[in-house]
Amino acid sequence: MQCRRAHRSVIHWLVMLAVFQCGARGARRFRGGRNPQPRRTPPSTPHRERAETTESFSLDFTAVEENMDSFMSQVKNLAQSLYPCSSQKLEHDMKLHYLENTSVTCNDGSPAGYYLKESKGSKRWLIFLEGGWYCFNKENCDSRYETMRRLMSSSKWPQTKTGTGILSSLPEENPHWWNANMVFIPYCSSDVWSGAAPKTDQNDYAFMGSLIIKEVVKDLLNEGLDNAKILLLAGSSAGGTGVLLNVDPVSELLEGLGHTNIQVRGLCDSGWFLDNKQYRCTDCVDAINCAPTEVIKRGIKYWGGVVPEQCRKAYEGKEWNCFFGYKVYPTIKRSVFIVQWLFDEAQLTVDNIHLTGQPIQEGQWRYIQNLGIELRSTLKDVPAMFAPACLAHEFITRSYWTDVQVKGTSLPRALHCWDRSLHDNSRNKTPPKGCPVHLIDSCPWPHCNPTCPTIRDQSTGQEMNVIQFLMHMGFDVQKMAHQQGMDPSKLLGMLSSGS
Repeated sequence: MQCRRAHRSVIHWLVMLAVFQCGARGARRFRGGRNPQPRRTPPSTPHRERAETTESFSLDFTAVEENMDSFMSQVKNLAQSLYPCSSQKLEHDMKLHYLENTSVTCNDGSPAGYYLKESKGSKRWLIFLEGGWYCFNKENCDSRYETMRRLMSSSKWPQTKTGTGILSSLPEENPHWWNANMVFIPYCSSDVWSGAAPKTDQNDYAFMGSLIIKEVVKDLLNEGLDNAKILLLAGSSAGGTGVLLNVDPVSELLEGLGHTNIQVRGLCDSGWFLDNKQYRCTDCVDAINCAPTEVIKRGIKYWGGVVPEQCRKAYEGKEWNCFFGYKVYPTIKRSVFIVQWLFDEAQLTVDNIHLTGQPIQEGQWRYIQNLGIELRSTLKDVPAMFAPACLAHEFITRSYWTDVQVKGTSLPRALHCWDRSLHDNSRNKTPPKGCPVHLIDSCPWPHCNPTCPTIRDQSTGQEMNVIQFLMHMGFDVQKMAHQQGMDPSKLLGMLSSGS
């Protein structure tokens, strides 16, 4: 009922404007007498150019005088744009499209593609790269194909996909980007979006992640991207690393095709991995246990992986370095916002810290704390970033992405501030006063931030508060209080209050 009332009020308001426009037209005719001078018609302007000054739905009131049906159609579209809970069912789902260039494929040779939900009138586009680990030789790629085929083949992709988090079309779930054109590119190349190798008689699998991104961008130019002002290339996990590897090449592709007015930016979520030493070294058998540097060294050869030109020059002969955020970031020209949990579960997994529900050893606890310190150190010179002290992995498509805060600021708010600071193509603009974009927790252990997502006991599935979690992890309150130079009861009080 509330949605229908809202709809009626918008339509009533617009019809009143229409009456006003018609009245104004009549007044002009009256003032002109029986033989008024013919009005000068300004030169016609294509619709896309008329919408140049706004990113919201454009309403052309000349339709009132010329074609009432067209005007009412615009009224209906505007009402739906303003009220996504419209009494008329709105289509929120993204629809599957396969690439026009059929030679660019998933691992198994099936056609690559993307999901698209258009937002008529918006000049903002968000292209999201899915994550999902990788494989780096025939044996573990064969295993991946048997157990996770949807990450290597498009044969069973659904026809539609519903966006969540920053891909949602609901303003309450996605406050600042809900009205953008949404694109989701499924991950089916297993190469951290870096490969450029086709499937051949000698190669059982194609690795074409970097080419898939470029072909999607080319196809989208025919869907309205050619009229965009902003293209945000976003991704989570392996997709986040894919953003770091592809944000400059995507911008250079568009510039080479003559689309120099599109500002390309990056949003890297949970893709800022460290090439640090593992807690416990193991044989490099699969992606889970192999050390980060070793898996990339092997993978980049197997995938025919390509890296951005500036990073390639900086690490010639050692291009694997470009897969690690703190090394590739200084070579990137476009503006990139980094979202990174300080205690990333995927990073801990490749470092051989497995949180299986059993209390961890003191050495493991110290390793986890040091990981937070190392991540802070690599992020200190990144001007636009959001790094909560939480134990989690992936963020921007989660339902809780609006709830987590760092120093009183949520991630959607920080991204909005970042948007405001970028009014031209320069990389690092000063953010507006009172609108922070460099946000990193300073507290020293996992989940010391009270807004972190809910923790669950891996064995029972029950929720835990911070103290329960730390005790479950083998946290020694007495010892930690001594290390921090405070009374144990004071430390427990701080933990209880989330300080």
